[in-house]
Amino acid sequence: MRNVSRRNVSRIGGSPSCVLCAAIALMALCGCDSLRFAPSERQRQNAWLHNRTAAVAAETAKTEAASQDLLELTKLSELQSRALTSYYGLPKEFPQAETTEQILAQSSYQLASTAASESAQRPDPWQVADSALELGIGVSALFGGVLGTRAVRLLREARTKSQALKEIVQGNELFKKQNADQAAAFKAAQQHQSSETRQLVAAMKG
Repeated sequence: MRNVSRRNVSRIGGSPSCVLCAAIALMALCGCDSLRFAPSERQRQNAWLHNRTAAVAAETAKTEAASQDLLELTKLSELQSRALTSYYGLPKEFPQAETTEQILAQSSYQLASTAASESAQRPDPWQVADSALELGIGVSALFGGVLGTRAVRLLREARTKSQALKEIVQGNELFKKQNADQAAAFKAAQQHQSSETRQLVAAMKG
């Protein structure tokens, strides 16, 4: 039993690098759209202001004796907006939104526009992959020993290959931009690539 256990431990101990590399590959295949920045302060402020706007709209519709449909719509909107605040989290500073006039101020429109722009941003998948590899190298080095040394070597090789792939993809894109007349021939030459390779390259283009 002890011998079996040791073999199992060896397999498990050698697996962190494999698991990390698999995770990075999966992240790349999922594409840039799967990556998100943490919500910014402006996004949190906008989410909270959205909830406040919906709440005031519901109160106003009720006060002004609006139609039943409008009452239900504003009530549902206020309830739905709570999910945004819960997801983004509360801001450190709350915008002034006690009255309708404060909510409808120009600053609210500017905040909404800025938050929408920031929400569309995506991190660079190359930087994310490199950071993950750096973290893996650091963690493996802490364990030391034969397995730790082996994992460090494998992760460094993976980082080198990742850098090489980045340079190839960027070089290909630059070539196609500078030689538009050769774009069709360039694509035809890549038809022999496996579907996995084409998917990986397409994902790494961001």
